[in-house]
Amino acid sequence: MNDAPWWRGAVIYQIYPRSFLDTNGDGVGDLPGIIEKLDYVAGLGVDAIWIAPFFRSPMADFGYDIADYRAVDPLFGTIEDFDRLLAKAHALGLKVMIDQVLSHTSDQHAWFKESRSSRDNPKADWYVWADAREDGTPPNNWLSLFGGVAWQWEPRRGQYYLHNFLTSQPDLNFHNVQVQQATLDNVKFWLDKGVDGLRLDAINFCFHDKLLRDNPPKPADKRVGRGFSPDNPYAFQYHYFNNTQPENVPFLEALRGLMDGYDGAVALGEISSEDSLATTAEYTRGKRLHMGYSFELLTDDFSAAYIRGTVENLEAQMREGWPCWAISNHDVERVLSRWGNGDKSVRMAGLLTAMVCSLRGSVCVYQGEELALTEAEVPFESLQDPYGIAFWPNFKGRDGCRTPLPWNDSVNAGFSSGKPWLPVPDDHRVLAVSQQERDPQSALHGFRSFMQWRRQQPALRWGDIRFIDAPEPVLAFTRSYQGETVLAMFNLGANPVDVALPMLHNATVVEGHGLQEGALGEGHAQLPPHGLLFARLAP
Repeated sequence: MNDAPWWRGAVIYQIYPRSFLDTNGDGVGDLPGIIEKLDYVAGLGVDAIWIAPFFRSPMADFGYDIADYRAVDPLFGTIEDFDRLLAKAHALGLKVMIDQVLSHTSDQHAWFKESRSSRDNPKADWYVWADAREDGTPPNNWLSLFGGVAWQWEPRRGQYYLHNFLTSQPDLNFHNVQVQQATLDNVKFWLDKGVDGLRLDAINFCFHDKLLRDNPPKPADKRVGRGFSPDNPYAFQYHYFNNTQPENVPFLEALRGLMDGYDGAVALGEISSEDSLATTAEYTRGKRLHMGYSFELLTDDFSAAYIRGTVENLEAQMREGWPCWAISNHDVERVLSRWGNGDKSVRMAGLLTAMVCSLRGSVCVYQGEELALTEAEVPFESLQDPYGIAFWPNFKGRDGCRTPLPWNDSVNAGFSSGKPWLPVPDDHRVLAVSQQERDPQSALHGFRSFMQWRRQQPALRWGDIRFIDAPEPVLAFTRSYQGETVLAMFNLGANPVDVALPMLHNATVVEGHGLQEGALGEGHAQLPPHGLLFARLAP
């Protein structure tokens, strides 16, 4: 129906390997576990998988601290396991995207071990090093996202190194062209293996301000954002100089030049800046990233006005690029807890999935969304996430969205024959895949039905978007493609609503998606609580 590249309008299923399926009993998921369940994933009706880091790592940040970009960590399996995974996914019609964490490495990476050893070794300038001020304090006021100063003293060199994240995640110096080339060489290794795309972690953090200028203070009323509560000093600054530098753009163009040599390969950038929507538009312009996604729909704000404003803001700026939306991932509270307003029903789960999958763009869905999983309560003594341990109890970290996927209702939910690395809550075991398979009204069956139906709706996959004025809490917009216009309406509230729209006089309901559906009257739509309606408008 369309000659667009495969990733336009695709639904990408995020797999967090540690928590997907453990096949060797060590309590941690692995690549063979992903292979074993690829048929399940393909059966969901998604187009691709994105696999979070599985590279060699000391696991201080659970794989986002890479010690060897080209090696599979033994915790997850072998490089041969990855080759088998790639082959099976492709045989099932699934594209494979992998995480690439380019801005920083582990402090156990060979590059850093050499760089820290002296000021005159071949890799001395591969990381961001700076002298102390006269009083011995760090060179400027930059802060780490995980709380505290972003500089760590290194006695071997008598200098500080920069870490925007954990102290064990030193930042690479991308002003050094050798670093850029070595990074591109590592990317090429995986492209040569046949991966279909890259999810680029914190891609706007590659470059820093060469002058090491202080970040300006941020007023108390502006200290908002994902995880940046007033409890985290990171929120106290405008982060103008420790990331999102102009030199990043030529590097993205070089990365795109490499990827253009591989048919269909796609680059999806994770972007978190002071104006993430503007940066996303900038980074997807011309021959840069194919797609970008930010954290605007990963916040606590759940209203039609907020969602509309966010999408329209990006649409107004993104003239060339293609957006990718996500309402859950491995870093934030699960969406059914965050946006559910206490409603953790199958109906609410279906509404959220349908809403995000109807926006213009591609979509990342996080493992467990298809099961209507909620945020897990992980007791302090079981916490693994250093972010949560540091900020407990005001912020409990990311473990609550990372607990193992429940495959059955046994003690360990069919995830592992050993003790899982994070506990499986009882309320997840009752939502296990095996339980939902037997219930035709389950969230799982609803997810599958909607994804299969969406594949047959070209307007939802590739069409333009235009929002329609409707009273809160109704979100309404049209998607138009090749002469067909579909109206999508979502009741984000817990009470039924009746919405009058002139365009509904010549509309017909589009059925078959398998979710809680409203009804059309003469010029108006009746939406049940957390219900939705798709209608085809007359030309």
